[in-house]
Order: sequence, then structure tokens, then C-alpha cells
Amino acid sequence: MFLYEKNFELQKKKALESLNEALEKGLVDSDIISLLNKINSLENYFTTSSCSGRISIMQMPEFGDKLNAVWLGKWHREVKIEEVLNAINKHDGGMLWFMLHSPILHVSAKTLTDAIELLNLAIACGFKHSNIKSISNKKLIVEIRSTERMDVPLGRNGELWVENAYLYRIVEMANLQLRRAKMKLRKLENEIQKLKK
Repeated sequence: MFLYEKNFELQKKKALESLNEALEKGLVDSDIISLLNKINSLENYFTTSSCSGRISIMQMPEFGDKLNAVWLGKWHREVKIEEVLNAINKHDGGMLWFMLHSPILHVSAKTLTDAIELLNLAIACGFKHSNIKSISNKKLIVEIRSTERMDVPLGRNGELWVENAYLYRIVEMANLQLRRAKMKLRKLENEIQKLKK
């Protein structure tokens, strides 16, 4: 038996306590809560982190410097062009980015067999970039991730490089991709009980 199997129950207890604290503080995306509850109700799994997918406007001091980046706007739902334009208007320096990131979940599995079963189910539900993220003596983590992603540079140091007509198009495209990603979440939620022992 691996160490992560021996410590699984204790780790699950701590993870669920952290999740409950985050829920009480309103820090969990509302449209992923029911999926988290279903995964955490399974005996051999628990979630460690999650995001239901998001559209965002980010300002970075330099290209790739996410550590010092500032969110000018962040939404875990479809957005209106006015919201995006309001966020863009806050840009005052560095690189300006429009981004869409797909849903992502990290799930701890009790055994390698459990991890493989979850991974195969996630891929079958459309989460094609899913993988076993970590396998060590301490933990076994499955990353559930989809393919929807956009990283669009919009400007630099207060200067906007694109016209409003282009912004309308990328917002439209991002909303469509986010809608598709959220449908995959619902599919996974409907299928997750297949893992019940």
C-alpha cells in the first residue's frame, strides 16, 4: 500500500474542511458546487481545487509575468461587451490581455486504478487535456481540463491595439467556447456516479 492510500482519509477530511470554509466565504464558483459535492461524496475521491472556467481581462507588467499581474475584470460566466470595455478602460500600463480559460479541477484519487477510471471518464466527457498531474508517496492527483482557451494580446502601456469590432468578435467567440465548456461540466456531473463503488 502506498503512503497516499494510508493518508487518504485524513487528507480528504482536511480538504473538505477547506472547501467548506471557501464555500462559507463565497469563494467557490456557484455553477461547479454540485459537481464538487458529487465527486466528494464518492468514497475514493476528493477535490483539492477547481474553477468552472472564466473570461478575464488581465494587465501584466511584462509578458509572462503572471505573479505581478492584475485582474481588471474576471467572470465565470458569459460576458457583455460593455463589461469587457469597462475592464479595458482600467488599463494603465504593461501588457493588456483578453483570456478565456476552460474549467479545471484537481481531484485526489485513493488508488492508481481510481485515478485511471476518473481520467478515462473525464476524457470521454470532452475534457481532452486531462492527465495524472501528480503521483508520489504523498498524493495522487488527476487534473481534469478541457481544450477551450484564448490568450489575446490587446495592447500595451495604455495603448489599445484593436478596434471595437474585433473586440465584439472575440467576446462572441469566448462566450461560445465558455458555453461549450460549461456543457462538458454538466456532462461530467451526470456521468460521475459511474465511479461509485
